[in-house]
Amino acid sequence: PLDAIWVLDLDGAVGPATSDYLVRGLADAAAGGAGLVVIRMNTPGGLDGAMRDIISAILASPVPVATWVAPSGARAASAGTYILYASHIAAMAPATNLGAATPVSIGTPSTPRPPVPEAPRDTEPDDEQPGDSPGSATAMERKLVNDAAAYIRGLAHLRGRNADWAERAVREAESLSADEALEANVIDLVAADLGSLIEQLDGKTLATEAGERTLALANAAIYEASPDWRTEFLATITNPNLVLILGMIGFYGIILEFYNPGSLVPGTIGVICLLLAG
Repeated sequence: PLDAIWVLDLDGAVGPATSDYLVRGLADAAAGGAGLVVIRMNTPGGLDGAMRDIISAILASPVPVATWVAPSGARAASAGTYILYASHIAAMAPATNLGAATPVSIGTPSTPRPPVPEAPRDTEPDDEQPGDSPGSATAMERKLVNDAAAYIRGLAHLRGRNADWAERAVREAESLSADEALEANVIDLVAADLGSLIEQLDGKTLATEAGERTLALANAAIYEASPDWRTEFLATITNPNLVLILGMIGFYGIILEFYNPGSLVPGTIGVICLLLAG
């Protein structure tokens, strides 16, 4: 129905499946003349590419998007924090949290760095160079963090939210509760349930890609756009944990095939697992 409130669920890790579901949901809501899209979110984070696809769809949406961290006990960690910052309205239920947005790599542990020889006694502290200590970040890690910090600061400035805290969430993995986030101008409101969220948003005027929209939600119908079988299937086969396991099985399967040429079974299983992981 026209001017309906569409509710989309982001429950679990952000990946290709959730990205596909939310991007399609936002497009369908715009095509259906929705008055508001609510993304009900509970996520530990996820993949950078999928997160950026979701954010691009939110920024381009002609329909206002309210991302709501719910129910109580939910979180918007890592990628969820970026999505919350990108939304026209950022809301949280009581007893939820957001933050810890430092980018990390998925994969096997990195190779330990060799110990740095102890400096001579006459070396001055000023002679030390950044990155010389064994625990310092690599150039690639610094690039990832700097890129993520600049990205979330841009989103914060766009929506008029706390950019300094957003950068600390990336660089120092800071987190906030719902009440703390509201006080720090990280979110716009706290809502215990969907009814409270709608009531607080009714009458607000928001700037969207298509221009300003005034929300008239008092008598709006609510449409729950639940994930379909396609989303569930994609979520299963693109789960980051499953992908990592398949990659490891594939890697060791290929090694076993080299140790036992002609056995075929390890190599066949290894190739299949690597293809699925890819």
